[in-house]
Amino acid sequence: MRYSDILITKIRKLRHKGKTYGEINILLNIKLAKSTLHWICRNTPLPNTYLKKITKLNIKNLGIARATAAVVRKIKREELLKHLQSTNLPISLKINDKKTAKIALAMLCLGEASKSHRGSVFCLGNTDHRIIELFLKLLQICFDDFDINKIRCTVMCRADQDIESLEKYWLNVIKIPKTQFYKTTIDPRTIGKPTKQKEYKGVLRVDYFDFKTQLDLESLAQLTYNEVCSGPVV
Repeated sequence: MRYSDILITKIRKLRHKGKTYGEINILLNIKLAKSTLHWICRNTPLPNTYLKKITKLNIKNLGIARATAAVVRKIKREELLKHLQSTNLPISLKINDKKTAKIALAMLCLGEASKSHRGSVFCLGNTDHRIIELFLKLLQICFDDFDINKIRCTVMCRADQDIESLEKYWLNVIKIPKTQFYKTTIDPRTIGKPTKQKEYKGVLRVDYFDFKTQLDLESLAQLTYNEVCSGPVV
């Protein structure tokens, strides 16, 4: 296609001033391909500031591209979460079955609980209130002889933390009388070391004084392990 000398001259002048091909199309109200503009301007010298301009544009466009990609990832993640929640909801309802709940409790204790073989107590400690709440609620669901009076709790924290506020937090979480709380313990290794995570609520250790329950859950955990892991991994 033949372009007029006047148009070619205008294109080359704008290019010489450091305009990008996109800017040239806008300024001249034309729609020429970059390859065509590149051919027209093949011998047109660029100003010394052009490289700096292009670098800034590339950085800006990269930021826009990253922001766009982040939005796309967020949308995809939300869609995936909705799908997973829809799929997992009927599965989660099975926890209301006492036998299923007992397997869940046994697995929780296998991973989180400390066992004492002195015949009196086993315990579970965690920073995540959900773990503590699950532990206590599943004990209540699974064992008809569950006795809340056999529970003792200990808040374990760092040296610079507000003990009173931590105790109030954990008391509100598990709804167990303060009389069943031991004295809060401070980790001596944290003295002089500020807590970086301001939302950190320390660890709550829950002791349950029922050796029979401990043995029951250990037995189920071992039997479940045997059942799952009896065959080779394929």
